[in-house]
Amino acid sequence: MTDNLPGGTFTMAGGRTVARMGYGAMQLAGPGVFGPPTDRAEATAVLRTAVELGVNHIDTADFYGPHFTNELIRDALAPYDGLHIVTKVGSVRDKDGGWPHARSPRQLREQVESNLRTLGVDVLDVVNLRVGGGADGHSPVPGSLAEPFGALAEMREEGLIRDLGVSVVSADQVAEAQSIAPVVTVQNWYNVAHRGDEGLIESLARQGVSYVPFWPLGGFSPVQSGTLDRVARQLGETPQAVALAWLLHQSPNVLLIPGTSSVAHLKENVAAAELTLPADALSELDSIAT
Repeated sequence: MTDNLPGGTFTMAGGRTVARMGYGAMQLAGPGVFGPPTDRAEATAVLRTAVELGVNHIDTADFYGPHFTNELIRDALAPYDGLHIVTKVGSVRDKDGGWPHARSPRQLREQVESNLRTLGVDVLDVVNLRVGGGADGHSPVPGSLAEPFGALAEMREEGLIRDLGVSVVSADQVAEAQSIAPVVTVQNWYNVAHRGDEGLIESLARQGVSYVPFWPLGGFSPVQSGTLDRVARQLGETPQAVALAWLLHQSPNVLLIPGTSSVAHLKENVAAAELTLPADALSELDSIAT
């Protein structure tokens, strides 16, 4: 029953219906998102508990670990009945744990094939092309994505990928990707303190394209954090819960993928999907970015 999924549901262009509260698997890898999980049993429990709570949208990448997170998802959740696994390509890991770009057609094919292998599937549900980075590591960088996105579009035509998305991109880059192949999701840095994508979110909503904000508490100044903390105290909630609830309030096409390696923290995040923020709290939170 999709009616009871956490946060309600959103149906992406192409007909994929997901819970608006999803789960991001990045933190299941070892320290620095490198190596195996510190506690494999707890990591497995997190994944299985997420599904028990109604989460059906799991975000991952083969470069988490690398490979360990995808393999853990496979071992814990395959054959993925009713689940939508979204992965991303465009980077690999070096021996020091760095994240070098890897966006040539050959490199992208290798990454798609590795995701297929480590997740244990014949076709990937959704593949995001991660494009930007910038000085902060999380912002769009000007430039064409035609060659790498075109390579993924070819693999979609081959039947290796069902749907495509883009990550860390500008509105112009989204439009360029859409001129090559359908885009069902966009994943960018956006939160109560880091705005700027409102116009893009609205445009995507009209098209049935989901918007997935990452780093819900990232990039806050001390003053902004203080405001969020104060609102959370007034509501008797955690800052994380309030920040997640604020994001869900922004638009029906906003999907969340908060990550954690703790079952207890996972339950708190999923519970945030049911938090209703009063008008005065929304007004105070909206003032953070001004």
